[in-house]
Amino acid sequence: MGKEEIKSLFESFNRLNVLVVGDVMIDSYYFGKVDRISPEAPVPVVQVKRRENRLGGAANVALNVQSLGAAAIICSVIGDDRRGDDFRNELKKKGFTTEGIIDSPNRITTVKSRIISSGHHMLRIDEEMTNPLSPTDELNLIDCLETVIEKRKPDVIIMEDYNKGVLTPGIIEFLISTARKKGIPTTVDPKKDNFFSYKGVSLFKPNLKELREGLNVEVDKNDTEQLTKAIDILESRLGNQMTLLTLSEAGVMVKSGNKFAHDQAHAREILDVSGAGDTVISVASLALACKVDELTLAKLSNLAGGLVCENVGVVPVDKQRLLEEAIIHLSA
Repeated sequence: MGKEEIKSLFESFNRLNVLVVGDVMIDSYYFGKVDRISPEAPVPVVQVKRRENRLGGAANVALNVQSLGAAAIICSVIGDDRRGDDFRNELKKKGFTTEGIIDSPNRITTVKSRIISSGHHMLRIDEEMTNPLSPTDELNLIDCLETVIEKRKPDVIIMEDYNKGVLTPGIIEFLISTARKKGIPTTVDPKKDNFFSYKGVSLFKPNLKELREGLNVEVDKNDTEQLTKAIDILESRLGNQMTLLTLSEAGVMVKSGNKFAHDQAHAREILDVSGAGDTVISVASLALACKVDELTLAKLSNLAGGLVCENVGVVPVDKQRLLEEAIIHLSA
């Protein structure tokens, strides 16, 4: 791609409507410092200086979509609890509508609390429920999705699965069949539980660990032949149109039809890999909606995933920095 083509692609992101469906959560941070060991047990004492709530899970995908200039709406189910109120408040602060968020008395709002000292991740505490949605909550979410899809007319639907129970087989089947009827591309960031429920999606984005667990095979990330065979097996079972496999420091591999490509990771100072997968699926989904070729999609997603790893904590990608790097690395 030429420089002007890349700029035009980034400008086209601003015209997209994106529906993000999946497990949302609060990423809660406690920032402080350690200068002593507890007298009660041989553990460090963190003196907290600052606390911060951030949108996490599928909501972080929406933040990435928004950061890239597209309009995002989130559909999910949270708990009818105090932390659910906190989540809604965070959505409003970031300029999102809450029309796609359902409160359920049957669930709690997922919170991941991280304790950070001097840039180092000390501990994480998870509060969550991982059982699938109840039949009532599932029906309520389908009703909500029908309304949102009809009203917002999304250009792409992203399914962000964190194994917390929102993306049930029923929800997945509804989304894929509805999208197919309306000609909307669908993308998936999967987890193990529903790995093979996403039959017929446009783009499937597992990481290497998820691919190994899903297929129950050992695959060497540096062996192109093994990776290619594993993706072939995956696609024979899923019937998906494109596979984007993330390989951490080995970059990404993409397959579309009979076309394979491997894009190596770029050298970076990695501080925190949290949220990198959210960024990759966001960029890949917008690129897919804009109908770019598979290699450009892979390269752009790879660049974006690397950029967010230069930050501590879960943060969305910076569109201007991504544009600058894309011009450097993607320009013909």
